[in-house]
Amino acid sequence: MTEPGASPEDPWVKVEYAYSDNSLDPDDEDSDYHQESYKESYKDRRRRAHTQAEQKRRDAIKRGYDDLQTIVPTCQQQDFSIGSQKLSKAIVLQKTIDYIQFLHKEKKKQEEEVSTLRKDVMALKIMKVNYEQIVKAHQDNPHEGEDQVSDQVKFNVFQGIMDSLFQSFNASISMASFQELSACVFSWIEEHCKPQTLREIVIGVLHQLKNQLY
Repeated sequence: MTEPGASPEDPWVKVEYAYSDNSLDPDDEDSDYHQESYKESYKDRRRRAHTQAEQKRRDAIKRGYDDLQTIVPTCQQQDFSIGSQKLSKAIVLQKTIDYIQFLHKEKKKQEEEVSTLRKDVMALKIMKVNYEQIVKAHQDNPHEGEDQVSDQVKFNVFQGIMDSLFQSFNASISMASFQELSACVFSWIEEHCKPQTLREIVIGVLHQLKNQLY
């Protein structure tokens, strides 16, 4: 209520009206609005960041599966059981696992072949050295060996080699069962029939025979 006689245009009346109990503080309204707006925008930012991170993760997984289908040959082959349908992630993973296992087997097979070839190379090198020694001995003594040896001497050489091999064979072989016999035979071959071992046996037999003849 205004005082009697007060004019509506009186500035004091305006001030009283502005700060009366029936009015709202505009500053308080702005404060509440900005605070609520800040809260909502923070939640939106967190939600948007989470969505973006999840999308990046899904894109990375998709690129990974696409790369697997490009790299693994079996994923590129047509599977008539599923027709022209796109390969599922489970199928891509299974084909990748199968291909990796295949590569491991191939690697092991190649390593075994390389090991066998190395042994063959070593045996050839030993044979090469032996032939070089024979050629050199013949060049140094061209008349040596012109006299032919008898069949008996040939047999004696063979017998000496076989006797030496049989001694190691008899000491290494077990007759408890056929399975054990087979295993022992292969072990004996690998241990006592190496080119270097046979070479030493032959040299020893020839040396003994030479002492007997001369």
